[in-house]
Amino acid sequence: MSRRIALALTGASGAPYGLRLLECLVQAGVEVHLMVSKPGQVVLGMETDLGVPGRPVEIARFFSERYAAAPGQIQCYGPDEWTAPVASGSAAPESMVVCPCTTATVSAVATGASRGLIERAADVVLKERRRLILVVRETPFSEIHLENMLRLTRMGAVVMPANPAFYHRPEGLQDLIDFMVARVLDHLQIEHALGPRWGTGHRQGGEDGPE
Repeated sequence: MSRRIALALTGASGAPYGLRLLECLVQAGVEVHLMVSKPGQVVLGMETDLGVPGRPVEIARFFSERYAAAPGQIQCYGPDEWTAPVASGSAAPESMVVCPCTTATVSAVATGASRGLIERAADVVLKERRRLILVVRETPFSEIHLENMLRLTRMGAVVMPANPAFYHRPEGLQDLIDFMVARVLDHLQIEHALGPRWGTGHRQGGEDGPE
């Protein structure tokens, strides 16, 4: 496991995106530094039937068993665990993904608030010029949301709203989830086979292609 990626799940709707991404990262042999906010744990309970435990050590064990991770491949930290490696530039991961990402998290990261470990880890990734991907889930966006996302984009972050497409003719919910996770994996430069790419597989658009 030579690659280290931080993954944070916050309280926005879209927990299945984060869980599928975690599964794919484990399958790719990535060392995952996982953080789940308290609202994120609430959303996990609302949007899944997994019964994810609350303590970081138990969360790491739960997902390690569920996704058949190698020993130590998934490491989980609490919201106030300031001794976690992701809290320091000297141990910054190569990339960080917040999926799903609340607009409150966007605001905190954009302003450097760093009130909790997730925000601090994102701040570290930005200051160390690593890749930060924010899978934002909110609609509609207010002017405040848009300004914060623009600010982060100018800092080098990738803002990727959870907007699955339909040109690949999804046959169910899993196809929609996989579409978004595939886009995240593309930006992490991790190979995958989650679905056809544009111009391959399913027919796109009308008889003469998209208009």
